[in-house]
Amino acid sequence: MKTDMLLQQEVTNELKWEPSVNSAEIGVTVKDGAVTLSGFVSSFGEKRAAERSAAKLRNVKAIADEIKVRLPASGRHEDADIAREAANVLAWNTFVPQNNIKVIVEDAWVTLTGTVGMWYQKWNAETALHHIAGIRGITNEISIKPQIVEAVVRADIEHAFERNARLDSRTIKVETKDNRVVLRGTVHSWLEREEAQFAAFSSPGVIAVENHILVE
Repeated sequence: MKTDMLLQQEVTNELKWEPSVNSAEIGVTVKDGAVTLSGFVSSFGEKRAAERSAAKLRNVKAIADEIKVRLPASGRHEDADIAREAANVLAWNTFVPQNNIKVIVEDAWVTLTGTVGMWYQKWNAETALHHIAGIRGITNEISIKPQIVEAVVRADIEHAFERNARLDSRTIKVETKDNRVVLRGTVHSWLEREEAQFAAFSSPGVIAVENHILVE
């Protein structure tokens, strides 16, 4: 197990390595394997890139992203312009149901509402907007109403884990009840933990995942 000091240095080095992140503006603290990122960045996409960089590393047990987006004067856009751009991006995304999602922008903060049939569609709607210029943040309030109403089959999710080269399916336990999934077990990094959650959410009909996987 790495010490907090060593892990802090590795996260700092990873941020320096990421070309889309200005690491000089980001602070890193670590306590008991939990990483806190703070400071300021010039775009929402940069904020997400910093979080992903930290998530790659082994022994990162949790991430608290306290980075704030501080838009430069040249990067500020009117809410109406951001809303139009977001609507266009969603319209061109084949993974997002047309006419099911509403975009609201207030003070450069985007809120998504509406209804989709799968979590994957909800996730795609949000991530498609990450690199739109002028956004300070996104709140995803899209609800999921699965078209598949029968209970989720646990074996299907377990097989998805087995096919995933990033996961050791032997260390993850899957529990299901109706359309909800509970994950337990251990992995080696925060990114693996998120990968397991993503795989479970991608199963048709899943509306919620409780992720109790621990990073060791």
